[in-house]
Amino acid sequence: MNDRTSTLGDPVTDDALTRPFTGASPYDTYVHASVLNSLQHPLTEAPDEMGFLVTSQVMELWFTLIVHEWRTARVAFAKDDLPAALDGLMRSRRALTALNGAWTPIAALTPAQFNGFRAAFGKASGFQSAMYRHMEFLLGDKSAALLRAHRGDPAVHEALAETYREPSLYDEVLAHLHRQGLPVPRHVLERDMTSPYTADPGVTEAWRQIYAGPQHHPHLALGELLTDIAELVTRWRFDHVLVVRRAMGAKPGSAGSAGLAWLEERAARPVFPELWEVRGDV
Repeated sequence: MNDRTSTLGDPVTDDALTRPFTGASPYDTYVHASVLNSLQHPLTEAPDEMGFLVTSQVMELWFTLIVHEWRTARVAFAKDDLPAALDGLMRSRRALTALNGAWTPIAALTPAQFNGFRAAFGKASGFQSAMYRHMEFLLGDKSAALLRAHRGDPAVHEALAETYREPSLYDEVLAHLHRQGLPVPRHVLERDMTSPYTADPGVTEAWRQIYAGPQHHPHLALGELLTDIAELVTRWRFDHVLVVRRAMGAKPGSAGSAGLAWLEERAARPVFPELWEVRGDV
C-alpha cells in the first residue's frame, strides 16, 4: 500500500484564510462577533442562566430583523409595489420561524432551574423590550400606556413614538387594497392611527371578495402570507405562555405584572382579525 494514501496528512488549506490578519478579521469587522460574544454577563453560578441570556439576546436580534422587514414591506405597500412588499413579508416569515425556534434552549426549564437565577434580573422582564413593542405597534396593537413606560430613555421613546404615530403594516395593506378598487371603508383608512386596530365588517367584505375570487390572484397570496405571519406571531406568544407556565406557574411577573395571566391576555389578541373571520364566509 502506498504510504502517502494510508496516512492522513495536514488538511489542505487556503492561503487566503490562514494569512495573518492586520487587526480584527474582516469577518469580525463586518459582523462584530466579538462584540456580540462579549455581551453575556451571568450574575449567578446557575448553569441555566447563560442559556436564558443568549436566548433573550438572540430573540432581540430576530425582533430587529422582523421590524426591518415589516417596515420595508410597509413602504412598498405605500408605493403600491406589491412584489417588493410580498418579498419583504416572505423574508419576515422566515425570520419569524427562526424566532419561534429560539425558545428551544429554555423551553423546558423546571421551577428550580429558573429560580436558580430569577432573582438576579430583578425587575427586568421581556415585556419591557422596546423592539418587541415596535413589532406590536407595526401589527396595529398600539398602546399609549406601553409607550409611556419608555419615557425614561428619550432616544428609545422617540423611536417608538414614531412607530406609534405612523400607520401600521396592516393599515398600509388596507390602503393599498383600497387603491386597487377593493371596498375597504374610508373610515378605516381615516381612523386615528394611534388607536389599536379592531376588526371592521367592511374590511372582512374586502377580504371575502379576494378569497371568493381567482385562487391564484396576488391579493389572495397576500392574504395567505399575512395569515402565515399572524399564525407565527400567535404561536410565539403562546409558546411564551407555555415557557412561563412551565418555569414559574402563576406566580407574579418579575416586574410586578400579573405574570402568566397578563401574557395569556396578550396572546389572545388577534393579529389581522378579518383574515380569520373571512374563512367562515367563503
